Amino acid sequence: MSTNTASRIERRPFASLGHADHGWLNARHHFSFADYHDPDRMSWGKIRVWNDDEIAARSGFPPHPHADMEIITYVRQGAITHQDSLGNKGRTEAGDVQVMSAGTGIRHAEYNLEDETTTLFQIWVIPRARGGSPSWGAKPFPRGDRSGKLAVLASGYEDDAEALRIRADARLLGGTVKAGDSVTYESAPGRHLYLVPATGRIEIDGEAFEARDGAAIIGGQPITITAIEDSEIVLVDSE
Repeated sequence: MSTNTASRIERRPFASLGHADHGWLNARHHFSFADYHDPDRMSWGKIRVWNDDEIAARSGFPPHPHADMEIITYVRQGAITHQDSLGNKGRTEAGDVQVMSAGTGIRHAEYNLEDETTTLFQIWVIPRARGGSPSWGAKPFPRGDRSGKLAVLASGYEDDAEALRIRADARLLGGTVKAGDSVTYESAPGRHLYLVPATGRIEIDGEAFEARDGAAIIGGQPITITAIEDSEIVLVDSE
């Protein structure tokens, strides 16, 4: 690995993440959250939270409030059922995504009503402006449709017409890569990338990352992601 690569890609091993086990919820925190505080892991660009949650069957988060945050849920296994104070209800299955713009304020609940553990990434992104009417949306993104590439799943940019809308200078991408194959992602200078292999094992510019490790990457140069094993990749590109 070159010195240049080492200086712009920081590996955050899964074992180093914050950890909270509440019985019904087993959570790992890539950034400071709740009782986990690390001054060196407060945020990355506009990314404020990346939680790796395992939610036990027939349990979940009871109604609670949020404001002024873009909240993205990427379901990895099982399903999550959403209810909120706007009257929205929906069930988001593995591989699919839901987004919530908290805006001036919203209350929501997220329940695993399944008979199996649900695993998901919960990602919070700081919005480009405070306030605004709260909203929620969800969309299926079949994993087979993003084989061998990184597809944009949620975005604050109008050019990403097929993606779920968020009110932030950021986009969420996901894809699956077969063992031995590679994908390259290009980002502009000044961008902050955070990448997690949900499953499998990958190399980023020659450095190995295990499943659920985090990679904090300074944008401005292409990154090449090679799958050592069949892998599912989730990436956020933000200001």
